[in-house]
Amino acid sequence: MSDSEHADLTWRKSSASGEAGGCVEIAMTPTSVHVRNSRNSGGAQLVFLHQEWAAFLVGARNGEFELPIAPEGDG
Repeated sequence: MSDSEHADLTWRKSSASGEAGGCVEIAMTPTSVHVRNSRNSGGAQLVFLHQEWAAFLVGARNGEFELPIAPEGDG
């Protein structure tokens, strides 16, 4: 995808994002899902096929990517 095609993407951010802007944004095309850091909109993007994105969402909904719980006293 060329830079001009990237400029035409419509980006969305989760409604759960805070005011600080520390979130990812996604943009969908007919064949792929683009992911970027909301604080660096001109930076690098990850691109996934729809099937890959769907598999990730299933895992996220099932809790497979939860952050580990730090032992008490570790921050």
